[in-house]
Amino acid sequence: MGTFKTLEEARAYFKDDGFASANGIVLEELDDAHALTSVVLTHNHRNAMGGVMGGAIFTLADFAFAALSNQLHHGTVAQQISINYLAAPKGDRLTAKAVCRKNGRSSCVINVDVTDDLGRDIAQFVGTGFKL
Repeated sequence: MGTFKTLEEARAYFKDDGFASANGIVLEELDDAHALTSVVLTHNHRNAMGGVMGGAIFTLADFAFAALSNQLHHGTVAQQISINYLAAPKGDRLTAKAVCRKNGRSSCVINVDVTDDLGRDIAQFVGTGFKL
């Protein structure tokens, strides 16, 4: 069993993650196998050209990474992150699904796939978490 016994307990813990919360990012699902976060895109997520800012996509993926890594071991921080932006979002909502590729003694590796509500692949994020 993971750190959080219920989704509501995890949501309560992450309510103080001010940047994600202020930008409308929601923790939708969490268990020992995956985390799912989402955001409804608004004007606040757009850049001057009208596209979704890379930072908004990164933050969505990073929040899924944080939820899953801390579900596996409470007190995990990002040690190394990479992201590949694959396509510009066309829909109105983004989701990020995190799955653990390796859960070791002192670190974990988590893959996060970001998609839009049209089913398009938007970004691929890989994070290494350091267990405190």
